[in-house]
Amino acid sequence: MNGVKLKVLFITLVISGLLLCGCGSQLADAYDLSAADINNLTDMNEDGFKANGFASALCVSDSDTPINADGVNAAAYGLFDLETGEVVSQSGMFEKVYPASTTKVLTCLIALESGDLDSEVVVPEESDITVSGSSMADLKPGDRIAMRDLLYGLMVPSGNDAAVAIACHISGSVSDFADLMNERAHKIGATNSHFVNPHGLPDEDHYTTAYDMYLILNEAMKNPEFAQFASVSEYTASVTGADGTVRSVTWTNGNGFLAGNFSLPDGVSMTAGKTGHTNAAGFCLVLAEETQGGKDMISVVFNAPTYEDLYNGMRTLITKGLI
Repeated sequence: MNGVKLKVLFITLVISGLLLCGCGSQLADAYDLSAADINNLTDMNEDGFKANGFASALCVSDSDTPINADGVNAAAYGLFDLETGEVVSQSGMFEKVYPASTTKVLTCLIALESGDLDSEVVVPEESDITVSGSSMADLKPGDRIAMRDLLYGLMVPSGNDAAVAIACHISGSVSDFADLMNERAHKIGATNSHFVNPHGLPDEDHYTTAYDMYLILNEAMKNPEFAQFASVSEYTASVTGADGTVRSVTWTNGNGFLAGNFSLPDGVSMTAGKTGHTNAAGFCLVLAEETQGGKDMISVVFNAPTYEDLYNGMRTLITKGLI
């Protein structure tokens, strides 16, 4: 059994233990491989315990030493080669960061898994968010909208009102939906994360890591419908008001690559992505991309100080995967 498989096995064991005991206080140690002697696992044979869990096909690293870190101005980032399982470039990928609206990747995934895209959703009073600077989909309490359109409202304009409507429709309340988010995140190994809302508005108990967000986006990309909601530059939805009046709402995506404000490296196309920004989180972006040669990668940048730093840094990061 080689070293990478040993690391994968140990991580799976640790996370399985966390899920069984439900002890949140241990989350910070979820990726600490120094706490155990993994050499003792080499005697396991095919008749013994097998760790065939989530980690068998993931990019795994037990080091937080920066790799090819020059040229990216952000608190945490990572580039993950899905073909080789290599962490190509990273810095601070296990450090706690605020995800802002990149949270909505997980919200969208759960909605696709738990909701009916053709169902009608009634926008609740809780969707009337008055936080200054909150990104909204222009929905009003009492509006009726198809779940399919609501997911575009979540991912294209990054509507916080859409996120709350989804949460309440699926789970009955934001807090119950947050429980579902944490359960789903832990199942895919994102144990250094904790979510308290479906949109990512600031809360000190709402956090993730660059590595966890890679895990979350990687899981979302396994759903065949996810990319269609996370790769659209513009979408028009039909909304029925509480008074029965039908109106059209057109949303545009703030992703600088989709908007044409920045360009990806030559030979690279974006297959899905989600932006995020708050004062606490800085500028954030998670992307799934594909090269002309068919290589799939995921790139994550958290807490860049400016909009320009975010996209220039993401371009620099992706370029490292082409070398």
